[in-house]
Amino acid sequence: MDLESLRREIDGVDTQLTDLFVRRMRLCGDVARYKKEHNMTVLNQGREREILSRISAQAGDELDGYARILFATLFDLSRSYQEMLTTEGSHVAEEVAASLKNTPQLFPKEAVVACQGVEGGYTQQACDKVFSFADIMYFRTWEGVFSAVQKGMCRYGILPIENSSHGSVNGVYDLMRSFDFHIVRSVKLHVSHSFLANPGASLKDIKEIYSHEQAIGQCSAFLKTMPNAELHICENTAMAAKLVAESGRTDVAAISSAVCAGIYGLQVLQEKIHDTDNNYTRFIVISKEAEIYPGADHLSLMFKVGHTPGSLTRILSRFSALGLNMTKLESRPISGADFHYMFYLDFAGSIYDPTVVKLLSELEQELDWFIFLGAYSEV
Repeated sequence: MDLESLRREIDGVDTQLTDLFVRRMRLCGDVARYKKEHNMTVLNQGREREILSRISAQAGDELDGYARILFATLFDLSRSYQEMLTTEGSHVAEEVAASLKNTPQLFPKEAVVACQGVEGGYTQQACDKVFSFADIMYFRTWEGVFSAVQKGMCRYGILPIENSSHGSVNGVYDLMRSFDFHIVRSVKLHVSHSFLANPGASLKDIKEIYSHEQAIGQCSAFLKTMPNAELHICENTAMAAKLVAESGRTDVAAISSAVCAGIYGLQVLQEKIHDTDNNYTRFIVISKEAEIYPGADHLSLMFKVGHTPGSLTRILSRFSALGLNMTKLESRPISGADFHYMFYLDFAGSIYDPTVVKLLSELEQELDWFIFLGAYSEV
């Protein structure tokens, strides 16, 4: 047979497969209604193992693995469909609908905002990029920002979440499981680090350097030129500048922003000491209540999957099948649970698309632990 003939035959098989798939899903719907009437759970692992064993023998050694993948995917789709039919309503769908209805059309220009650090930090600069008039409350730690928002002390909080050259801010991700919050906006800020010291200091005099660990990582090439200087970690780059200024010493310096030089009376010993000019930090704006503003095209969620082979792959394949682009996937270990992880996922999509809301609802119903963090736009 020539290639075109083979393709026509494949097209015919695909038509039959589609008809059989539709028939199978309709039967699954009948099964779901039966289970609902008789108060039965959707998942039946014994039944699935039985089918896989039979299919494996039928497919033969050469195609055994492929057949298992095909039917494992079918099982996922069947369970998802049955969960949708047997579950009374969806919390995430209701939350999305309420947020779209109650959120104003315009993002506020002014608000009380929680930031980590002190005046001049990059978080404050990100805040100024989001809000025209912000009443900023400063907290020493990221945990303080989360707590202030959850307790209603501030309407919003701003937190760094990842850097383009040094990766994720793991400390923020590790705190996410402990607080109730929603992401309402994100902002990408160009970060330019300078080497700051007290007036009269020179590069050759510096014995100690203060900064945040992310900034230190972003300036590794520069720091190699000062191998004898001792590094000290601070909670924030602006706090490092403030500490240097208050010390009055000329043998200490801070990696911070040029803005802080003016605020704290320091001199710039060297500008642009970061490893790359393409140095951006992404911040999230969080709130206690869910808010979805027009133009929201970024969505974030957290979840856990079963500790079994292929469990994560089967979840992620759903996004690919719907043409949704995942822009970030972060895993963090769960404290007290050996080798178990939570996952943080960002993807691009429209919250106005019923397919997206349906996917979120299905994931909420299928996963033992699932949190929809919000739909938002980035500035």
